[in-house]
Amino acid sequence: MIVAATVGEALARLGARTVFGVVGSGNFHVTNAMIAHGARYVAARHEGGAVTMADAYARVSGGLGVVSVHQGPGLTNAVTGMAEAAKSRTPLLVVAGEVAAAAVRSNFRVDQAAIAAAVGAVPERVHSPRTALEDVARACRTAVAERRTVLLGLPLDVQGAELPDEAGRRSGALPAGYRPRPAQVPPLPVPPPAAVARLADALRAARRPVFIAGRGARLAGAREPLAELAARCGALPATSAVARGLFAGDPFALDVSGGFATPAAAELIRGADLVVGWGCSLTMWTTRHGALIAPDATVVQVDVDARALGAHRPVDLGLIGDAAETARAVLAELAAGGHRATGYRTPEVRERLAREGRWQDVPYEEDPDGEDDGRPRIDPRTLTIALDAMLPRERTVAVDSGNFMGYPAMFLDVPDADGLVFTQAFQSVGLGLATAVGAAVARPDRLTVAALGDGGALMSVAELETAVRLGLDLLVVVYDDEAYGAEVHHFGPGGHPLDTVTFPPADIAAIGRGFGCAAATVRCRDDLAAVADWLAGPRDRPMVVDAKVTRDRPSWWLAEAFRGH
Repeated sequence: MIVAATVGEALARLGARTVFGVVGSGNFHVTNAMIAHGARYVAARHEGGAVTMADAYARVSGGLGVVSVHQGPGLTNAVTGMAEAAKSRTPLLVVAGEVAAAAVRSNFRVDQAAIAAAVGAVPERVHSPRTALEDVARACRTAVAERRTVLLGLPLDVQGAELPDEAGRRSGALPAGYRPRPAQVPPLPVPPPAAVARLADALRAARRPVFIAGRGARLAGAREPLAELAARCGALPATSAVARGLFAGDPFALDVSGGFATPAAAELIRGADLVVGWGCSLTMWTTRHGALIAPDATVVQVDVDARALGAHRPVDLGLIGDAAETARAVLAELAAGGHRATGYRTPEVRERLAREGRWQDVPYEEDPDGEDDGRPRIDPRTLTIALDAMLPRERTVAVDSGNFMGYPAMFLDVPDADGLVFTQAFQSVGLGLATAVGAAVARPDRLTVAALGDGGALMSVAELETAVRLGLDLLVVVYDDEAYGAEVHHFGPGGHPLDTVTFPPADIAAIGRGFGCAAATVRCRDDLAAVADWLAGPRDRPMVVDAKVTRDRPSWWLAEAFRGH
């Protein structure tokens, strides 16, 4: 058995259940070996799409994301998606061919390990036939146990070599009963009793506590212990954007903290005397550059990574611990002392959140920029609220980056913490469509909504073919302002020329039809009847909605976002 076949079999046994990729000569054999041993292979049209699909698949499924690419350009095409996954701490394995050491003049030669390290991924390699199985197991353990994006390089000369007997060859196959050491997650850390007691004391003293749960709380499955702890001490739970939906259904939940917070949520967070971040970095985005946290509020941060504590703002108390396990420990401490408080959970707050807790509840005047060569353009808020009412509750929303992104991220409700896939750690335009494809593959039981700007849609348009080929239950909504809207609204008020960031009209609906999608152009509410018809039908092919949105004013969160630039 050659090493490529052995590696493919080992990867399939170690968690490569679904593999995304673009196959070339350098990853042909290892990809086929994974398929032969039970992996599902999803062919993308571009490596950038493949790696983002694998990232989204891992986020939604909770398992290991795996992508297979060719050496050299296959890897460099995937770099932006790798950077997003690395910054998001996605357990992702990038299996890439690699030029043989002796092929010093190969046109495919680049320093792949250096490229991986440069974007925050962990470079690993199958070093030799003798170490192949150990190298593969180590890469998978790192990806899963440390939640890292790992590049596994497969040099061509090593791939083609035979596995030596002592490394496990038996009559052309792995030994009977062979199982590489599984990628076990280490025991979850819990803060020492003294630290738990200090947090419990802070909660006892607080009159208006607020919890902000982030990615770490979502990954820890911390909804139940955090909800129970919040109820006992009178805290209002909120989330960062990536954890939106974690407290869906809680009448005291504030939804998202930060630039996407409703006016009511922002006011209540500012009024807190204690803010506890649970697996949340408390970045400038989540705290509106600190403006959401009162100057005299006590700030506590709980995280499994000691380096995260106080990284973005000073904290009064930092605890190293898993969000769920720490919440359970603090809950036990409070329960042992019989503590229970109303805190911020008053009838008045509950009634206010029932009236004003969703963006759909916030009054607005429709954008007056409603004409385009005599034809109307639809306000993106009006569009998104109407879509929210039409779509089934069980949905997954994948959002690209751009001026438009706040509308789907806040006006489209999500059923739970898996309902929003927010690939924004690197803030790259063009990842949204592939994100939606990966999410749809992971959760075929739900409608997936891809919310894109026209810039991101046209950057990634080739993956519409992937969505059609897979027959995905996918609604692609393009907020089409015929521009890179963020730059228009950032630089336009300064009188700068905008020719570089504005474009002539494109018929995105016709482009969607060309790929085999159902499609419609939407300029007013009545045009959404086509979407209703698609939703009621078999939905055996994706639908593209080219929404010609108003464009005279920036989205409400943009000015705040650009303060970080």
